Amino acid sequence: MKQLFLFFTLSMMFSACLTSHQPSSTLAEETFCIAFGSCSNQKKEQPILHLVADRNPNVFIYLGDNIYGDTRDMNELQQKYDRLAAKPEFQRLKKSCQILATWDDHDYGENDAGRYYPFKEASKEIFLNFWEEPKSSERWQHKGIYHAVMLENAPLKIQVILLDTRSFRDNLTERKKEKKNAYKNDYQPTLSADSTFLGAAQWAWLENQLKQTADLRIIASSNQFAHEYNGWESWTNVPHEQKRMLQLIQKTQANGVVFISGDVHWGELSKYDNPYTYPIYDITSSGLTQSWHKTEPNKNRIGFPIRKNNFGCIEIKKDKATQLTFKIINKQNSTVVQHQIDLSELAF
Repeated sequence: MKQLFLFFTLSMMFSACLTSHQPSSTLAEETFCIAFGSCSNQKKEQPILHLVADRNPNVFIYLGDNIYGDTRDMNELQQKYDRLAAKPEFQRLKKSCQILATWDDHDYGENDAGRYYPFKEASKEIFLNFWEEPKSSERWQHKGIYHAVMLENAPLKIQVILLDTRSFRDNLTERKKEKKNAYKNDYQPTLSADSTFLGAAQWAWLENQLKQTADLRIIASSNQFAHEYNGWESWTNVPHEQKRMLQLIQKTQANGVVFISGDVHWGELSKYDNPYTYPIYDITSSGLTQSWHKTEPNKNRIGFPIRKNNFGCIEIKKDKATQLTFKIINKQNSTVVQHQIDLSELAF
């Protein structure tokens, strides 16, 4: 009987020892998920939001064209936001995770609009109220909607920088008529050195943000940053501003910068090797409801583009090293683009 009791006691001690070591291993393998998407028409059902919620992301970032407002009537703009708010799939997503948002042209108010859109202040108020921005937020204090957030409960220090690519941007340069057939869209690079993408105040603010301490910096830009020029709206249409961004990252020695973008109605992953910084990755996810009949060439692309509905995800896993996995996921819940790197790759 004593031998049986001794065996039982030793077994329980062995089991307890194994159990006591389990949590540290589990914690090391936990994955932090930042999901994102863009281009969601409030008139359409949005079942892909259920797929996002099923993955239990820690945060979801709306990258713009979150509704298709396209109006100078602010009552109409509000009604379109209300239509999105009433959707059960949107309500479920909102309950499942933290939501952050910036805008692009269609929820700003007008197709391809920049700083000359006359109702941008009224549109801003509707935007901030809809996304429940606290009245104490800096967004209410300055022009435009740019903002930065440090994510809570993350395995490392993650900074999300939400750019405003509309409120201050100068008009783009239209392509000459005889050359319009070269690309689907109508823009050619702007050569005027004083033409801006972000505006002076936002550039100064961004420099200060890049000086903040962070391990990973997610720059949310409604327009693509790291792809090959193709004539669509993007940073490539104002090349001196694209260069300024790279030089600012270099000047501040800001490690860990990754771009996420939307707008174009397809998804793709771009890697931009440049003379100023480490490789700049840009994960484009577009759209949640919209799609496009073709994609443009992109020499910086990794893998294949996706023309159908999709959302993006950055998974962060910290163990001996910190790994980032970039994903684009389609409406069948299949990962169609996946690329993994060590965070150490994004460093000077």
